[in-house]
Amino acid sequence: MMEEKLVNILNEMAEYLSIAQLKKLQEVLLKQLSDDKPQRETISNEDYLKMFLNAKRIEGCSDRTIQYYRVTVEHMLRNIITPIRKITTEEIREYLADYQKINNCSKVTVDNVRRNISSFFTWLEEEDYILKSPMRRIHKIKTKTVVKEVISDESIEKMRDYCKEKRDIAIIDLLYSTGIRVGELVNLNIEDLDLEQRECVVYGKGDKERKVYFDAKAKIHLEDYIQSRNDDNPALFVTLDAPHSRLKISGVEIRLRELGRELGYSKIHPHKFRRTMATRAIDKGMPIEQVQKILGHSQIDTTMKYAIVNQTNVKTSHQKYIA
Repeated sequence: MMEEKLVNILNEMAEYLSIAQLKKLQEVLLKQLSDDKPQRETISNEDYLKMFLNAKRIEGCSDRTIQYYRVTVEHMLRNIITPIRKITTEEIREYLADYQKINNCSKVTVDNVRRNISSFFTWLEEEDYILKSPMRRIHKIKTKTVVKEVISDESIEKMRDYCKEKRDIAIIDLLYSTGIRVGELVNLNIEDLDLEQRECVVYGKGDKERKVYFDAKAKIHLEDYIQSRNDDNPALFVTLDAPHSRLKISGVEIRLRELGRELGYSKIHPHKFRRTMATRAIDKGMPIEQVQKILGHSQIDTTMKYAIVNQTNVKTSHQKYIA
């Protein structure tokens, strides 16, 4: 009941307040409405989850991320029926061990589950719903560092040559030269592009605005594609068939996967272009801080995970500086 009223208040104030102000309003309301212990005891596990998801939505998390949080935490709550404020570290450890055993999944998958659950309990602790997160003593699961493949220059050229649609060539070039996320790509409008300066503005995670840059090939193919359009949709990339609606993330993923299969390449997806761009930039000497800014990462550690330093370059550098 309280959670419902809270959501109604936030919805009514949404058009008058910024995201930061809404977040602050939520914090104040939660603190004032849940000061006394008896009232907290009446909040169900499901209500705690709803409040957490609402907080993440106000923080600017994407629908995809919120859905991932929802699925992960709901699954845990179905298996651990203890009230949230009484869940122990041992119960969660047992849950994670069973999760890996039953689903026969990798350590990486289990660590992703652990991270999501940890975010949930950290939020509960920060909002004073619990005294201490039971996740504090459950540390990151050690996983093997897998060197992920990037797309070679030759493969990119073959994909360009194979494309029959101007739209698809423009998508490949824009992803390859900017390293933007697929969600950022599909949200672009034509007016966001500055073809003369070869740059565009994208809105990343948390609605953070940043400027990215593309090369001459991308400019030429973007111009060709835009000039070939005969619809009035403001979106930069639209479906090939009428009514030419804005292209969705799944549409980009499916098309790139199809192109890869037709050419005999495995696992061609938008994120691979992003990793490839980061790797190329670092290999060519771009400072990691600048790569971080281009990719829109808040933490430089995240950038390092995307970039794979070419082993040939490592050998050349060793000969230059050490040998």
